[in-house]
Order: sequence, then C-alpha cells, then structure tokens
Amino acid sequence: MGVEGGHAINDDLGVLRQFASLGARYLTLTHTKNTDWADSSGDQPAHNGLTDFGRSVVREMNRLGMMVDVSHVSDKTFDDVLAVTQAPIIASHSSCRALCDHPRNMTDDMLRALAKNGGVVMVNFYSAFVDEGFRQAYAAQAAQRDAAVQQYEDHMKALGKTVTYGDRSKIDKEWAARIPRPPLQSLIDNIDHIARIAGVDHVGLGSDFDGVDSLPQGIDSVADLPKITAELVKRGYTAEQI
Repeated sequence: MGVEGGHAINDDLGVLRQFASLGARYLTLTHTKNTDWADSSGDQPAHNGLTDFGRSVVREMNRLGMMVDVSHVSDKTFDDVLAVTQAPIIASHSSCRALCDHPRNMTDDMLRALAKNGGVVMVNFYSAFVDEGFRQAYAAQAAQRDAAVQQYEDHMKALGKTVTYGDRSKIDKEWAARIPRPPLQSLIDNIDHIARIAGVDHVGLGSDFDGVDSLPQGIDSVADLPKITAELVKRGYTAEQI
C-alpha cells in the first residue's frame, strides 16, 4: 500500500510515521506539482531538488522501512534522493525517456543509477509515456483540449455545479481517443530497454490503469497482462527472467 504525493504528509514527519503505522510501505515524493520540500517533473523547479527537510523525509522513510518512490520527481530530486538514501528505491510507474521524450520518464543515466542502487523501475503503460508519436500528437491537442475543459467548467459553473476530477478525466479520454492507440510493441520496447540498460532484475510493471487516458492496443485491463508475457517470450526472454 502506498501514498502518491508527498503533499499528503503535510510537511510533518509525524504524519509520515502515522502512514507507516497504518501499513503504507511506499511514498511517491511528489505528484504533478512541487511539494514544499521536493521538485516535481510536472512543475517549475522551486528547490533545486530536495530541501533539507526533503532529505530528512528520505532518511525517515529508510528508518521506517518505507520505499522511496521517485516517479513524478524532477531529475535533480532523483539525484538528491540517491545521494541520501541508504536503501533501494523504486519508480512505481515511469517509462524510458530514450524512447519517449517526456519528463515523467527516466533517462538511461537514471536507469543505470537506479540499478546501481538496487532499485526497480516499473513501466507505466500510458500511451504518451511509451510512444513518442502519441506523445507529440497528444501535446499538439493541448490548447484545444484545455479549451474544451474550460468551456465545460464554465457551463457547470453557470448551473451552480462543481467540476470533479472524473469530469476532467472523461474529457481527456475523449480527446485522447481521437489519436490512434500505439501498438503493444511500444510498451514491450520500454520493458526491453530497461532490461538491457539497467538489467532484468530492475524492471517491473507499473501499469497506472487508474490514472491514464490512453493505453496501447490490446491492453485494456489486468486481464490483458498475459499478452505482455507472450511478447517477452517472442523476444527470447526465459521463464525465469519473465
């Protein structure tokens, strides 16, 4: 069980300890925005990585036996985490920047550093994180997509209603559906890339089924995970490696 986003501890190590006592075993240091103590990959740098308090968060997580999750963090935050942690870290749902140039993805240097640390990066299945063509097409829609959301929000406001995260997600999915889904091979390429750069012991699956608006062809739910196994068999991976 994990907590996605360090904002949830409210800048308080006591809250972090409470989460640990309740069974949380990993914390994603940031989400799409910076916290008061760590920079996010989705925001403008504010702290040059981790602050002193951010370093204390990592040390306390080590002490508590909570895994430090570096998905969503900035590159500098990633570097700072590795400089502080005394335990292996994870990237719970990130893919490869060499294949898809998104700041949420990990560079080859990051993959090597994570492997040296003994950690694991779990591939995010999101179309815009595994396929560069889809990423570019989705980015090109941004202005129109945001305008559609704004129009919907204005309409709901006029009706005296509140727009929910689900409402925004629905609109995002409708726009994403206008772009052809990338082939399953794009996802497999990311798994294969991490296995080659970091080593097969340092790659896992971090689907993000509940958080994305497009998935590669043939991947619609956990029922489709055996397709990944079949593709890895075709590429020569052994049963033990898989």
